[in-house]
Amino acid sequence: MTDEELTPRDGRNRASAGARKINRLTVEERVARGNAARNECPRRGHGRWSPATSRPDPIALLEDQAATRVPELVPLRYGRMLVSPFTFYRGAALIMASDLAATPRSGLNAQLCGDAHLSNFGVFASPERQLMFDINDFDETLPGPWEWDVKRLAASFEIAGRDRGYAPSDRRTVVMSGVAEYRARMQQLAAARNLDVWYAHIEISKLFEALSSSVTKKQRKRAEANVAKARTRDSMQAFSKLTHVVDGQRRIMADPPLVVPVEDLMTSEADRSAIDEQFHRLIQSYRRTLETDRRELLESFQYVHAARKVVGVGSVGTRAWILLLLGRDGQDPLFLQAKEAQESVLERFVGKSKYRNHGQRVVAGQRLMQAVSDIFLGWQHVTGFDGEERDFYIRQLRDWKGSADIESMVPSGMTAYSRICGATLARAHARSGDRIAIASYLGKSDGFDRAIADFAVSYADQNERDYEAVVRAVKSGRLEAQTGL
Repeated sequence: MTDEELTPRDGRNRASAGARKINRLTVEERVARGNAARNECPRRGHGRWSPATSRPDPIALLEDQAATRVPELVPLRYGRMLVSPFTFYRGAALIMASDLAATPRSGLNAQLCGDAHLSNFGVFASPERQLMFDINDFDETLPGPWEWDVKRLAASFEIAGRDRGYAPSDRRTVVMSGVAEYRARMQQLAAARNLDVWYAHIEISKLFEALSSSVTKKQRKRAEANVAKARTRDSMQAFSKLTHVVDGQRRIMADPPLVVPVEDLMTSEADRSAIDEQFHRLIQSYRRTLETDRRELLESFQYVHAARKVVGVGSVGTRAWILLLLGRDGQDPLFLQAKEAQESVLERFVGKSKYRNHGQRVVAGQRLMQAVSDIFLGWQHVTGFDGEERDFYIRQLRDWKGSADIESMVPSGMTAYSRICGATLARAHARSGDRIAIASYLGKSDGFDRAIADFAVSYADQNERDYEAVVRAVKSGRLEAQTGL
């Protein structure tokens, strides 16, 4: 990796970028900025949604994405999206970004997750081994209108509520509770000191205390069981589940097409002989994107094996590798995941990233939005076995990672979860956006909450129409779907 790759796209070096003068607004000026934005883009305007006559064909957008993905995995992506309108929504970030581009904009920006649906929030371990709750997927992160994340999150709860069979009134309560929590937390953050905003985080132990009055004892026990399960999801668990010994060597087990050892993807003996050297070089160069102390830690592990692994719904078809490394002995594993980073779905609507490397874009966005991040989070630009150059970001495969059990949630439980996600998103936006102006824009009434709840209903209807269009495309043969995996 060259120094150029570590420099933002605009070509300025760190010294000159850090030395430029920043004209800071007063609190009063930032409040006025939010009020002016409200006048130019009234909050009630966010509640309207109807597809434009020139709306792009959603099938064509999915086909456009498929062009850069592993061809044999694309049918699996469509198969996972076809499970339900909710799973379709999880894979339809580009479709929604295209739709959001045609909606009213507040004119206030923040670093966006870009795919802030409810399943992209969850728990993971901090470096201090505290279990944290935060956003956990940043493949699409980019600066843009903060309200786009709010709308995507709100619509995901409406769609999930339909999937669970909730009554319309219950779904509206779920959605409005999350948006109201976002607004209330942004108001709190607007009044907080800068360092307090930066240090803000949500620990699971404190989260249970805060929710004790709004969930039943049974719901709390189920949540605690999920948290206990998350603590077992680490490299040792992956080691026992994903690997076995072959001819005295520890190897990742094949489970095609979901897990394919790297040597099984090679077509010649010459290619196979070059595998280890290429992955050694990848790890060696990726380590330069880590903090110096973490480079030393990584140096204490040795690369052993790699496999391609299918992950998620929207990510299926992008290249994702799991890398097995061993430390002091054969029972000291570290599993890393190297995930391809392509252009954010937001870029065609809000402008290109300032980073040349999309892996760096993901890492920078994640570090900016998360309270704490994986100690092995870094990026790399590599030439693949097919000769094509691609960007990747790297992190631990599992480090106490867990997610909410949406399938078993009752309305009161989902309402509590919606509040948690709303508060988390507000904290993430406040780190980069003008929290005082955003809070001023939101105001103290529930006008914005009601507008977003209206939008969520209308967009959930659109999502169902798009889902049915994909179903028809598969039946007609335009798309090929592989189900059951």
